[in-house]
Amino acid sequence: MPSAERLVILDRDGVINRDSDDYVKSIDEWIPYPTAILAIARLTRAGWKVAVATNQSGIARGYYDETALAEMHAALDRLVHEAGGEIAHIAWCPHGPSDGCDCRKPLPGLLVQIRDALGLESLAGSWMVGDSLRDLQAGDALGCHPVLVRTGKGERTLAKHPELASAHTETRVFDDLEGFVDWLLEEKG
Repeated sequence: MPSAERLVILDRDGVINRDSDDYVKSIDEWIPYPTAILAIARLTRAGWKVAVATNQSGIARGYYDETALAEMHAALDRLVHEAGGEIAHIAWCPHGPSDGCDCRKPLPGLLVQIRDALGLESLAGSWMVGDSLRDLQAGDALGCHPVLVRTGKGERTLAKHPELASAHTETRVFDDLEGFVDWLLEEKG
């Protein structure tokens, strides 16, 4: 069975691409961070698996549909592939906050989908990278190492939860995905 210890799970909006308080509703509004695309490719080339776990409540709210989301994810796959990388799986939650699903982060359902899709027994030891507390909580529920990036809503998250940056937490904080990948590849290869 494959090991979760060489798996990095990424939130999408704010980690891979620019986030928006008005939601990222179309391919025109989906603007990737070039350094994030290259960081994903570097991970892949170094033998890591990369997956994405993303809340997409804009679907439930009627701001965009699954076709628009599929276009954004196809563009993400294409850009990562062109940079020499691969995304092993994208799990997304189309539900709103009051829909009562089990997949909307901070619940761990999206990560369970990733675990099952990749044929893993557990996610313990993998890395969960996000820009919000709910990303870290979802990963924590399944034993992932928590990583917060300052991009997207990351600075706001740190302002609301300064304890995340303290020496007494397991959460590692980086300026962006590229900074985390630089550290991870240096530390773990």
